[in-house]
Amino acid sequence: MFGKRPSGNAAVKTVDDAPSPVEKQKQKQEQEQEASSAKAPPANRQRSDSASDAYYETKSTIFNALFETIDVSALAGMQPDAAREEIRTIVDEIIAIRNVRLSIVEQKQLISEICDDILGYGPLEPLLMRDDIADIMVNGYKNVFIETDGKMEKTNIRFRDNQQLMNICQRIVSQVGRRVDESSPICDARLLDGSRVNVIAPPLAIDGPTLTIRKFKKDKLTLEDLVGFKSISPAGAKVLQIIGACQCNIVISGGTGSGKTTLLNCLTAFIHPDERIITCEDAAELQLQQPHVVRLETRPPNLEGKGKVTMSDLVKNCLRMRPERIIVGEVRGPEAFDLLQAMNTGHDGSMGTLHANSPREGLARLESMITMGGFSLPMRTIREMIVGSVDIVIQAARLRDGSRRITHITEVLGMEGDVIVTQDLLLYEMDGEDADGNIIGQHKSTGIARPAFWDRARYFNLEKELAEALDAAGED
Repeated sequence: MFGKRPSGNAAVKTVDDAPSPVEKQKQKQEQEQEASSAKAPPANRQRSDSASDAYYETKSTIFNALFETIDVSALAGMQPDAAREEIRTIVDEIIAIRNVRLSIVEQKQLISEICDDILGYGPLEPLLMRDDIADIMVNGYKNVFIETDGKMEKTNIRFRDNQQLMNICQRIVSQVGRRVDESSPICDARLLDGSRVNVIAPPLAIDGPTLTIRKFKKDKLTLEDLVGFKSISPAGAKVLQIIGACQCNIVISGGTGSGKTTLLNCLTAFIHPDERIITCEDAAELQLQQPHVVRLETRPPNLEGKGKVTMSDLVKNCLRMRPERIIVGEVRGPEAFDLLQAMNTGHDGSMGTLHANSPREGLARLESMITMGGFSLPMRTIREMIVGSVDIVIQAARLRDGSRRITHITEVLGMEGDVIVTQDLLLYEMDGEDADGNIIGQHKSTGIARPAFWDRARYFNLEKELAEALDAAGED
């Protein structure tokens, strides 16, 4: 047992002890409740979706009594299943001794929630288990929203109070060596499965801690999956496959939640297994499938304000690690200059994502990020660097019906005067919407038969496949 001390609020027994009179009475009550529940209609055997304040009050009372009885530090050395069983045993006894009136369903629900509170992420556990949820948004302890199929909805899940929510936020970020408190109220982190986490705490968040989790599917998505979701046409997917395989330097542009990271993961599937890949991210979330991958992650400053490692530091260090491809999870600052330098100095096939609403805006953002980094270079020089580094810009968008589409595959050709020249290979054209409000459209080729990266495709013996894919895109 991991009992901390005997308590008048709970009876603690060992495995070999005989059942106490209290336990016998409790078992009898359980049998009677199960029998009555079996006769009741199904709707009566489940707790209402809008859990009452009385239920959470009861849960809080039992939770506090449990903490008076157990030694939480001893739980850390136990297997999760064994720890849950021990917690379940003590909670059952607390309920029996305090004569708490709960149905069988409510009691099981309460025990499960308390186990999640102590061993996992509390009320978030059932949401994290669901693979159909894309985002979890917690706005204070009472308001929990989720996004499924591109639509947002409010759940009946709530936390005990803001302190419980804050404890869970701290538990999440501490697993990846980060912290969130009043002195450092903003934190980017990740779950162990790579899901992206952002926490902003009081005093910056006025209504309580705000937690946002961008979940990733357990099964890695492929380009074939994107074709199934109609994010891209089959011919367009083949063009993307060739772009990824023939070492084009790629920038993926799009808005928040448009699927940039998912698309980046899909494109990396066509990198040759022999290539050495180094990834740089604020929170490691890329799921590359190649055998030779080095993952790097930025680090915030410590309590003394020292030890910070920026994205720019990581990209510069990559150049000393003998990379063949450098992949930056998100370009948002001065590291844009270092990434362009890497693309232009023999690291063909490097990739990165950035926030922008169109390919041309994406190139303009690269300019502005380099300028904001303090590089006093003429604008023409910066644009020449972009033209010499970036081969392809892929635009992802989230449409008003919640669907995600690849709307542009655009080449960067060169300069005419001071203007960067681009050409679109593939565009997504919307034709309207159906009776359910879903947008109808199709991917169409612009008629470019021989793109600028044709010679690169020929170098990798892919020019025939590229020609067939472009012809098929024109027929769609």
